[in-house]
Amino acid sequence: MAYTKLSNAQIAWRAAQDIEDGAYVNLGIGFPEMIAKFQPEGRDVTYHTENGVLGFGKAPAPGEEDWDLINAGKKAITLNPGASFFHHADSFAMVRGGHLDLAVLGAYQIAQNGDLANWRVGTKGVPAVGGAMDLVHGAKRVAVITDHVTKDGKPKLVETCTFPLTGLGCVTQVYTSLAVVDIEDGHFVLREKLPDMSFDELQALTGATLHVKDSIGDLVVPELG
Repeated sequence: MAYTKLSNAQIAWRAAQDIEDGAYVNLGIGFPEMIAKFQPEGRDVTYHTENGVLGFGKAPAPGEEDWDLINAGKKAITLNPGASFFHHADSFAMVRGGHLDLAVLGAYQIAQNGDLANWRVGTKGVPAVGGAMDLVHGAKRVAVITDHVTKDGKPKLVETCTFPLTGLGCVTQVYTSLAVVDIEDGHFVLREKLPDMSFDELQALTGATLHVKDSIGDLVVPELG
């Protein structure tokens, strides 16, 4: 059956819907940063960036950037009322002290027991772990947003990670281009999938068994540019 996978913007939109009102959240560099753009109206979320800002807002309009105001990914940000600045060490004290409700990161692989690999593919490239190792064990909850498979079609959701690990047993939820998957008791539990995709099609693209509790919801998102 034909199906169209979600765009990065649509994955970010879906993840944004589950962020609780009043939460303190760190968004990983790159793809996860898009989540702030899709914060639901009327929901109060305070975003943290490890380079030392708490309470930043959406990206400024093109041409209105203040390059003294950037996030950890060196992208321009705006400030919400009550925003604060602090030293890098204080920022990581917030992370390591368990003061963040949620960290959302990208991934190369996620294992069914919640292990995360997101900083290096084997021995290729330049190692760039950043603050991820602190975030995955300092935040109260860790979610991942990612394509369901790699560029060459290999599963990113696997039985056991084969890439260097960022953290052990830290991920509890994964938002992909095809599904929303919880991690419970060492298993992938399918929560939602694209309505035009069969369970068997999804399982064939997943490197570990997908378990089902109760019913499977439809993964429905708006059209986004």
